[in-house]
Amino acid sequence: MLEHGGRLRAAARQYGIPLADWLDLSTGINPDGWPVPSIPAETWTRLPEDDDGLMEAARACYGARHLLPVAGSQAAIQVLPRLRPPCRVGVVAPGYAEHAHAWRQAGHEVVAVGAALDDRDLLDGLDVLVLIHPNNPSGRTYAPAILLEWRARLGGWLVVDEAFMDATPESSLAAHSHQPGLIVLRSLGKFFGLAGARVGFVLAEAALLERLRDLLGPWAVCGPARHVATLALRDAAWQAAARPKLIAAGARLADVLAHHGLPPDGGCALFQRVETARAGEIHAALARRGILTRRFEHPASLRFGLPKNASEWARLDAALAHLRP
Repeated sequence: MLEHGGRLRAAARQYGIPLADWLDLSTGINPDGWPVPSIPAETWTRLPEDDDGLMEAARACYGARHLLPVAGSQAAIQVLPRLRPPCRVGVVAPGYAEHAHAWRQAGHEVVAVGAALDDRDLLDGLDVLVLIHPNNPSGRTYAPAILLEWRARLGGWLVVDEAFMDATPESSLAAHSHQPGLIVLRSLGKFFGLAGARVGFVLAEAALLERLRDLLGPWAVCGPARHVATLALRDAAWQAAARPKLIAAGARLADVLAHHGLPPDGGCALFQRVETARAGEIHAALARRGILTRRFEHPASLRFGLPKNASEWARLDAALAHLRP
């Protein structure tokens, strides 16, 4: 198992700080997510059904022709490599480590590809290219037209993980996901703040989705999660209000970090990344104050998620002020 953000109980044990006293900035999850209403009892007592409106809500929200609900995009990340025979797979690095891990585990040759992708010969030598858009943790983005050009050149698959795309839907490839070889992953965990529901979607050609469905089996997403996801995806008013708030909060976080000598080298609406040789030292210093960040070793860097309210912003500002230069 690879290490991820959000391991708050482990941090509480390590630093001797009660769980309730932590400010968790390690996950990049919207701290003010979609408000979950009471869940009907029958969603717990009946098997999930495909015609409950979830797929229609997702298609309308994402503008996609075909999609498949999965138990978080992580489920698709683990299974997609099993749909191809061993081949050469480029994975943009740095990036969400589960992608490269899953392709290696399935017997593929994995090549780390620089985020700039300046080497056209390298692209021509790949059967699959996997990238996160916006990138996690660097926040790098690409013009949709460039990504579609890469899809055409590959001749194989372009897998685009759009887990952090919902705040900037104009940059999404969802509307093009029916094109051969293009696979787009979406998730309700980040923008909607519904990480615990474990709901994601694979957007792709219908024939590929049928193969994926066969591997995943029935009832991939539980009934209560499907109910909540359907309502959230239909709530266009909440989504429209959340986007500018998150973009402004991401910019505010960048300003706060820069003010304390930690200018971000990348980020998006939901997080900012600071590349620094002091990453381990700063991570530990903040943790001793009950603030959890996401530390990366290669390159040495920290990812900061968003505080939720005024007191949390003030707490982060005070903790950063106590860091030694």
